[in-house]
Amino acid sequence: MRLPLLVATACCISISHPALAGEVQVAVAANFTAPMQDIAKAFEQDTGHRVIAAFGSTGQLYAQISHGAPFEVFLAADDTTPARAESDGLAVSGSRFTYATGALALWSADAGLISDGAQLLRSGNFEHLAIANPKTAPYGLAATQVMQQLGLTQALAPKLVEGQSIGQTYQFVASGNAEVGFVALSQVSRDGEITSGSAWQVPAALYQPIRQDAVLLNTGADNDAAAALLDYLKGEQAAAVISRYGYGH
Repeated sequence: MRLPLLVATACCISISHPALAGEVQVAVAANFTAPMQDIAKAFEQDTGHRVIAAFGSTGQLYAQISHGAPFEVFLAADDTTPARAESDGLAVSGSRFTYATGALALWSADAGLISDGAQLLRSGNFEHLAIANPKTAPYGLAATQVMQQLGLTQALAPKLVEGQSIGQTYQFVASGNAEVGFVALSQVSRDGEITSGSAWQVPAALYQPIRQDAVLLNTGADNDAAAALLDYLKGEQAAAVISRYGYGH
């Protein structure tokens, strides 16, 4: 079952600085939207470079890159797609690194709905369960792995509603179109606390590690701002932001 599109699958931010030294265009996995906005703001203040970021599912962004979109840095929600960018000749060999390790959460906008997430899934006491498209969104793939590990794939299949990205999946739950959904922990947590509703941080043993890699695309090979951003992502200030949103680093 698919619900109507509630939000665009990609959006752009541009955070200006009075003394711009350069500009970098970045394709960013939707789960990393809020951390990237914080990191971009700090990066611009510290370096004077300008960041233009587009957000969407990893698969959708890679399709755009493959068709000539002018992105210079790619922050994916997995490690296989940036590796593919290298093997397909779209990225600078040796530039790839893991900038964050993601965590999956089962979330509801209803503060009283989730106490034991596994028990709730087994009970089936909800009409709709939102997940991101597992073919294009790594967090959606992780959600299918959880259901498989719990032996609930067939039982939950009639309840699934599919978002084109983890951002749209979050909106399905936030709007009430789905009572519960698998989202990125970073979307619902700050400093170790759930920001709204109720949630279950899915045990890491139930899904394959979500290693999120960054890579320098060929279009940014000669752009100092692109290189500076990748270096910044490896630094302490970015690491603090990444940790605050519940990622490993």
